[in-house]
Amino acid sequence: MVKPGKPLRIGESKLQKKRILILSEGFGAGHTQAAYALSSSLRQLSPNLQTKVLELGNFLNPKMAPIILSAYRKTVTTQPKLMGYVYRHQKSFNRLTTLALHRIFYTHTKNVVMQLKPDVIVCTHFIPGAVVSRLKRLDPTLKVPLVTVITDYDAHASWISPEVDRYLVSTPEVKSKLRIRNIPAAKIQVTGIPVHPNFWQHPGKQEIRQQFNLKDIPTVLVMGGGWGIMNDQVVNACLADWREKIQIVFCLGNNDKLLCEMKEDPRYNHPNISLIGFTREIDKLMEVSDLLVTKPGGMTCSEGLAKGIPMLFYNPLPGQEEENCRYFTAAGFGEPIESLDVVVMWMERLINNYEDVQNKRKLHLEEIARHHPLQCAQSIIELLE
Repeated sequence: MVKPGKPLRIGESKLQKKRILILSEGFGAGHTQAAYALSSSLRQLSPNLQTKVLELGNFLNPKMAPIILSAYRKTVTTQPKLMGYVYRHQKSFNRLTTLALHRIFYTHTKNVVMQLKPDVIVCTHFIPGAVVSRLKRLDPTLKVPLVTVITDYDAHASWISPEVDRYLVSTPEVKSKLRIRNIPAAKIQVTGIPVHPNFWQHPGKQEIRQQFNLKDIPTVLVMGGGWGIMNDQVVNACLADWREKIQIVFCLGNNDKLLCEMKEDPRYNHPNISLIGFTREIDKLMEVSDLLVTKPGGMTCSEGLAKGIPMLFYNPLPGQEEENCRYFTAAGFGEPIESLDVVVMWMERLINNYEDVQNKRKLHLEEIARHHPLQCAQSIIELLE
């Protein structure tokens, strides 16, 4: 693990021409969020670094990429068991998928690398990681270091390649899983998943409440991620039943259809209920909320962890979301909504034991304070040295 402590800074002249290319994909919002969070942290540590974030498929093939992403999103929402099967049998699919995507999307990836001339390539999604690995394997002259940031609390076979120079992982458990797959310990560092520095800050709550027109009462934040996948209307309706005593903020991401439907539903037309579309200020909403109800995506869970907010998880997708849910439940930072009784229990806790909920959150913040929020960025700068 990178040791917490004073952020590492390197002399301006040494880093003046250092370039870092961060590659992601749009299969879910979290991977690209992690890429931009890492870019922000790198610039915070060393303002003279040049960082470039690309969703590689969308950059190289802007016509085809949205079609594939739309098909993927539809499959995720309508056939989650199929996605779970693919996840569990990833090793079987990995070689064929990488070759196919290489031919469809990434035949020009080498040209991008040669044009940008990065000193390090960082991948926050396994597809560009696999493609860059293949490029390095086919072209021994391409010696740029490759860093893989695993943005979940599990590690499946598609993340792994001999050409990766360093793996940055969320937990010691993920490191152990990589070690089982014969990855040398020297290549693995436990850094946590990169979240934007804003999530480690604690601004004044009164100003945030004024900005979003919120009251100073127990508050629940409900999130569906950047895609707004909130198909559990039973849970949403149950939460709305507590609107007289609890403030509920529904953040619906880019799901404009659901946003319109909920605005027209009289159950959500109440002074203590806020309906919000896509926003870049989730850090502020988490700061003034006392409970987060969300799908257990790796990025959202990591942001919630940085804020110390307790979490309830609904409908985890088979595969990585199940693993994320399992990890955070075992660590005591959240629990799955196995029945509406869990929701009712937490609503009663917020009403009757509000001070206890706040005190436990303070303890969580003290516990995670030992983790340096810029460890991923520090590790990459160390590699540049």
